[in-house]
Order: sequence, then C-alpha cells, then structure tokens
Amino acid sequence: MVTDISNELSRQIGSRWKVLVIIALVILFSTFVYILLPLADGIMLGLVFAYIARPIYKVLQRKRHIGAFVATMFIVAPIVLILGMGIIEIANQIIWVTENQSLVVESLFDFVRSLNIPQEYYVQIQQTIWDSSLSILPLLGNLVFVSYARGIAMFVINLLVAIFVCYFLLADGDALYRSLIRVVPDGNQSVVKRYIHHMDVILGGVFIGNAYAALSVSTLSVIVFTAFGLSHVLALATLIFIASAIPMFAGYMVLVVLSIIRYFSLGLESAVVFFVVCSIIIYVPPELFLRPYLASVKSHIHPFLIFLAFLGGAFVGGIAGFFAAPILLGSLVAAYKVYVENLEQAEAEQVEAAQSAEE
Repeated sequence: MVTDISNELSRQIGSRWKVLVIIALVILFSTFVYILLPLADGIMLGLVFAYIARPIYKVLQRKRHIGAFVATMFIVAPIVLILGMGIIEIANQIIWVTENQSLVVESLFDFVRSLNIPQEYYVQIQQTIWDSSLSILPLLGNLVFVSYARGIAMFVINLLVAIFVCYFLLADGDALYRSLIRVVPDGNQSVVKRYIHHMDVILGGVFIGNAYAALSVSTLSVIVFTAFGLSHVLALATLIFIASAIPMFAGYMVLVVLSIIRYFSLGLESAVVFFVVCSIIIYVPPELFLRPYLASVKSHIHPFLIFLAFLGGAFVGGIAGFFAAPILLGSLVAAYKVYVENLEQAEAEQVEAAQSAEE
C-alpha cells in the first residue's frame, strides 16, 4: 500500500515537472523570438533567398560551402542592386518632393492645364490638388524624415542577416532537416516528412517561380530603360520587380503608366515604340526560357489567395509579413493535403479489409 502511494506521488511529481519544463521551454522560445523580432525582415528575406538560390546550389552542392556562397551571391547581388538601390532612390525622391512642395504642385498644375480640360472641371481639379498638397505632402515629409536614417541602417543590417541566413540554410539545411526529424517520435515521422515535402513544394512554387520571373524582368528593364534614357531607372526596375513578384500583378502595370507619361511628353509614336520594344525585350525571353521551368514549380494554391497573403502580410508586418504570410498559407495548405492523404489512406485500408473479409 505504501509502495503504491509513493509510486503514485512520484508519477504525479514527474508529470508536473514535465509540465513545468514544457512551460519553461515555451517561455524561453517566446523570449528568443521576441529578441529576434527586429531582425525578422532579414530572416524572412534569407529564407526566401535560400529558396530562390536552391536550384543553383543543387548544381554546385558537391562543394558545400563554396556552392552555397556562389548560389547566395548569384541571387543576392542582382536583387540587392535592383531592390536596395531602387528603394534608396525612391526614398530620395520622396524627400525631394517634400523639400520642393511648391515646385511639385506647380508642375501638377501645368500638367493638368496642358490637358485642355474644361474650365469648370479644371478649377475643381486645381482645388483638389491644392488641398491634397496642404495635407499629404507635409505628413509624408514628417514620416520620411523621422524614419529615413533608422530605416536605412536597419535595411543594411537586415540585408547582412539575410545573406548569412541564406548561406547557412543552403550549406546546413539538410543537417537542420535531419535534426528536426530526429526530434519527432518514430510513429509520426512519416506524417511530418510528408508535411514538410508538401510545404516545400508549395513554397517553392510561390517563391521560386515568381522570383525568377520578376528578377529576369526587372534586370532586363534596367537595360531597356537606360537605352530609352529614362530617369530613376533603378526605382522603376524595383517597381516592376515588386509588381511581377506578386501573383495577379504584372510589370505591365508599370509599363502602361510609363507609356502614358511618354505619350503626353513625346507623342503617340514614341509611346507605342517604347511599349512594343519593352514588351518584346523584357517579357519575351522569360516567356520562352523560364515558362517551361516555372510550369514545374506550381504552388497548387489559387493565385488570388497568394495575392491576398502577400498584400495582407505587407500591411501587417512590412517586409517580414510580405513573405511570412505566404509561408503561413503554405503551411495550412500542406496540413490540409496531409489530412486528405490520411483520409484517403484510411478509406483504402477499409476497402481492402472489406474485400479480404468477403473473400
């Protein structure tokens, strides 16, 4: 009797200790995640860079560290050149606008005046522009000047973090995967492996296909825009990259706007030539050479859901949210696929059992 009581007490104490240990681990993990939150942009960018660079790394993986470095630089260098310099150029233009508000407003008035709009509509448009300039431009200036210096510093830090995360995920990703599987109980390892496989295929379709298409389009746009003598080439290429990377968007949105601006400044012929040349040079090569590859890395998620994930994540969490939301969506879809597979497997076993019982 005394032995039974002591065993029961030991069992209860042991279970409580397990609960306390689990709570402590959760608290420690949550604290660690909270500490890493300022670097969330760099971590998420590094994860996305690793996905994009993995096809290149697979060709060079015999030399693990050198291959990881080459694959990382092959992807990071053009993205940093286009996105990094483009974002800085866009920020500089916003600062210039806030410092030259009267000149900007006067330029808008001249543009509207050149359209030969009827006088009554012209007065209304002029008043709208003036009212907007009094409210929006000062607010924009305050936001930019307050956050510009800190934003540039954090961008550089997160970019360095992204490069290191990408490199180590490529070089040590397999070891990390094996360590994760080793923690899972033996009975659940097959389910976890299938879940990770589905999630890997989904995220590969979301990031690899869109990123390679956007990167090729934006790189070609730099060459074409420079040849046409456009100003702020990197900023425009950045806009095309962002538009091409999001499903249901397209770089054509930027080209149409640029063609319309060119029509008002240089005439119809110049606008048509610009649009046709840009369409042929920027979009034909990706369609001919990348399309067969992109067809093999489909995410199997409706583009509208991915579109909502990208935009919603950007509004909630900035750069980190922009990439984290599609990852969360992919995690949910992967879990659904594993659940459906388990149901189908259970139904197949029931049918086999019924057939064997009849025999």
